[in-house]
Amino acid sequence: MRVRAVTALACAIAIASGSSTRAAELKPATIAAFDRYQRAAEAAIAADIETPDHFLRVFQRDPKSRRNAEEQLRRGNVAIARLQVTDGGKRVEIPDGLLHHWVGTIFIPGAKIDDVVAFMQDYDHYQVVFKSAIPQSRLIDRDGRRIHFSFRFSLKRIITVNMNTESIADYVQMSPERVVASIRSIRIQEVADAGTPQERERPVGRGGGYLWRFNTYWRFLEGDGGTYLECESVSLTRNIPLGLGWLIGPFVTSIPRDLLTSTLQATRRALTGDAGALKAEPQAGQRGDGPRASFASASSTSTVF
Repeated sequence: MRVRAVTALACAIAIASGSSTRAAELKPATIAAFDRYQRAAEAAIAADIETPDHFLRVFQRDPKSRRNAEEQLRRGNVAIARLQVTDGGKRVEIPDGLLHHWVGTIFIPGAKIDDVVAFMQDYDHYQVVFKSAIPQSRLIDRDGRRIHFSFRFSLKRIITVNMNTESIADYVQMSPERVVASIRSIRIQEVADAGTPQERERPVGRGGGYLWRFNTYWRFLEGDGGTYLECESVSLTRNIPLGLGWLIGPFVTSIPRDLLTSTLQATRRALTGDAGALKAEPQAGQRGDGPRASFASASSTSTVF
């Protein structure tokens, strides 16, 4: 067991450094397949948001599952599920990469939708509210509903991986109580030797491959004495090298889910006036027929319902 732990640490460090044969490279075929999946996912999202009964994924369940979801949300938990869409009824295969499609929902009691949207658009402040996962944030440009911003993500497990990113956000108010937003990454680069005089960005698509694409789709719904905030994330990472699934698998697959969960939890804490909101360390009613998914609360315990 000790030998295995030492081997795990050595492999993780080698992969993070991007200098070993285990380093990953983003290939054109991988990008093309991800783009195809993204188009299918966005088509499904567009259909949902135009249908009031389908506006929130979390309530696209049978009555019992909906009641369980409402109970978890009222307790302050994140309801989270893995999703998958198809393109023309066919599964989209991602060569030399892994696709991660998650949806998470949280309820913010007492919050008005305008306040939640304003909070989410305050990108300069993310480095305070989400400081462990996002130690640097900056609004680059704003033109009407289009917002260009940059983040540095810092992801800590056995190793620490830092990434500089740029994204474009587009917000649309569909009605006084409904807002949607799409946020698409336009640049993700791993940072070597972060915080040192030797700090440098690796070329796009080179390095550990822990996050190549990260697009999120947000739904804001005011009702029931507060505002529901739901985020659907579609992201792309490296695949798992043969024989290292036990080591790299948990790290790679946890990144999109942990970013989603920690963002929703910290947002609720900040908007409900939790005194610890700015110090928190992120942990790495409608009905219809939604995609097959198993929702669970993301808190100190996980409850499937």
